[in-house]
Amino acid sequence: MKTEGSSLAEIAKLFLKLGTIGFGGPAVHIAMMEEEVVRKKGWMTEDHFLDLVGATNLIPGPNSTEMTMHIGHERAGWKGLIVAGCCFIIPAVLITAAFAWAYQSYGQLPQVKPFLYGIQPAIIAVIVSLMIRLGRKALKSIELGVIGLLAAVAVLAGFNEIYALFGGGLAGILLHLFKSPGKSVNGVFPFVLLQISNAPVHSTDFRLFWIFLKIGSLLYGSGYVLFAFLDAEFVAKGILSKQQLIDAIAVGQFTPGPVFSSATFIGWQINGINGAIAATAGIFAPSFLLVAFLNPLIPKLRKSALMSAFLDTINIVSIAIILSVIIEMGRATLLDWRTILIAMISFFITSYFKKMNTAFIVSGGALLGYLLTLL
Repeated sequence: MKTEGSSLAEIAKLFLKLGTIGFGGPAVHIAMMEEEVVRKKGWMTEDHFLDLVGATNLIPGPNSTEMTMHIGHERAGWKGLIVAGCCFIIPAVLITAAFAWAYQSYGQLPQVKPFLYGIQPAIIAVIVSLMIRLGRKALKSIELGVIGLLAAVAVLAGFNEIYALFGGGLAGILLHLFKSPGKSVNGVFPFVLLQISNAPVHSTDFRLFWIFLKIGSLLYGSGYVLFAFLDAEFVAKGILSKQQLIDAIAVGQFTPGPVFSSATFIGWQINGINGAIAATAGIFAPSFLLVAFLNPLIPKLRKSALMSAFLDTINIVSIAIILSVIIEMGRATLLDWRTILIAMISFFITSYFKKMNTAFIVSGGALLGYLLTLL
């Protein structure tokens, strides 16, 4: 019989690994988690995994990091939530801190372009594979398919992701009510609005913590939204230069783990290691609290026919958002025969060698990208 300690050790081992090898942003992180916790370890069903993916989109904060917390909570309660989240975050934070120190000391980032050249098309292949697997589960009716397609088109046209998500959820509720007239509405839906005061504070570290706590509490959407928040908080106020902000976001993109580790880089530039710790704690703290609140409610929501319809629609819209991510990444990445070749090879391997660890595909893409740039 497994003890709580062994479960926590399993959780720590898994998410330390994913936090160390998880290049490519939230969509690929979720693909790696699905491979590990659904297909390999059987910790949960694919349907429940989909519910958790949908739930991460309902609250602000980094989706893939919140997904680790949900999985940890499912496996070992609140202790599992903390262990999973911390183990996924810590490798990214340490690697980002090393880049931040080098950047502050030498004023530039290392040359990683040849490796990113191959990583990015490999990541696209991994995400496509994930979308196909989860999409089959999420597509429960023609109506849901139409909502998902409309959501993907809206996001690609520049419509805000969170509006598309909640708009899709509302459409799902209305569709359910239309198909089931006369049924009572007996669902529960949590709505959390965190308002962070802008009261002035004097300590640099506490001010950094406060700013990033506000961002972590309110931020929905992609890394581009994070860029806009950081630009308003730091560049517009003359605390950072635009180039420093661009480099901070770049570090978050090409290091493994959550993109929000950019906070560590910014904190270091402003006040060294103490600033890095304050910024990191601030941006991730809300996720721990929000997931702890939301996770126990998901089974209750599923028991309500109305809220089950809402979750089904949220799930298909989440897949649609992944589709829009793939298309945008493809436009920016698949620009020549080399990148197309890497993507095709990676997709072939992902599809026909389904038990192969995603890390090998991503690292293989990096190596192939480096070799092809030598031609």
